[in-house]
Amino acid sequence: MRALPQNRPARRGSAPTAPASSPRRARSVRHVGRPGGAWAVPALLYFGMFAALPMVLVAYLSLTSWGGLGTPEFVGLENWSRLAEDPVMRRAVWLSLVLTVLNWIVQTPIALLLGVWAAGPQRNRAVLSAIFFLPLLLSSAAIAIIWRALLDPNFGPLAWLGPRLGLGSVDVLGGPTSAFAMIVFVTAWQFIPLHMLLYQGGARQIPASLYEAARIDGAGMLRSFWHITLPQLRHTITTSSVLMVVGSLTYFDTVLILTGGGPGTDTTIVPFLMYRAGFRSWELGYASAIAFTLVVVATVIALLLVRFTGFGSMRSTREGM
Repeated sequence: MRALPQNRPARRGSAPTAPASSPRRARSVRHVGRPGGAWAVPALLYFGMFAALPMVLVAYLSLTSWGGLGTPEFVGLENWSRLAEDPVMRRAVWLSLVLTVLNWIVQTPIALLLGVWAAGPQRNRAVLSAIFFLPLLLSSAAIAIIWRALLDPNFGPLAWLGPRLGLGSVDVLGGPTSAFAMIVFVTAWQFIPLHMLLYQGGARQIPASLYEAARIDGAGMLRSFWHITLPQLRHTITTSSVLMVVGSLTYFDTVLILTGGGPGTDTTIVPFLMYRAGFRSWELGYASAIAFTLVVVATVIALLLVRFTGFGSMRSTREGM
């Protein structure tokens, strides 16, 4: 057989020659960059059809007088003037803000602690986490019906328990303060599992090496939670807070079924006032003005939260490590 030619050693002082690349291989290498704008078309179409277009229609209806039938009659800024002078609207705005603040104060610490606990190695953690998550699987209407039956002063458990405790008939939903407190309680009971799940996922992303280093330095559980867990979960707290604020400002089902806005107007928040104006009084133009105001306020608050918490400038899910 003919011997294969041996590679001759390179001469001293000569530059090494790079192996020639195959043209076929060069053609197969593709430049990887950002996806093209065509990838955003489905999302833009979806947003335009189900968000932007309805908002434009609501803005137009807020300038009209319409009862749901016939052609809307253009009335200019009449609905907006009425909105600014309506004392019921001002009280509804105040109650919506109070509900939002109370929901955040009640839900955030409980969800944060439960989420961090659920991310740990405790026994029966998965079973208990599944039990805690059950309220979120029910609809808001079903939950409101259940709690209304439980709090019924004539046929609920309180009708049996009240006289035995010397309290007589206990009508929790009949008092302005207790009715509002029950809305806060039922809302927290339903939505704490969702935020617990967010905090559980965020806590599992924290490297164990941080806790090991803190343990070596002599830090206890409380100090590690304050100096490691909370700073690492700051973006999760922002995400949870945005969802909580927007959800509280648009919450409706529980108020409608549990209290009906009463007693009087003591639990009439802005979404319920919008429903009452649009589907009880059939003033859809005025209801559209309320709806547009609600969307703008919720959007502004969400953007302010993102802006002042630094969430918008986050470059990595592990920023701050």
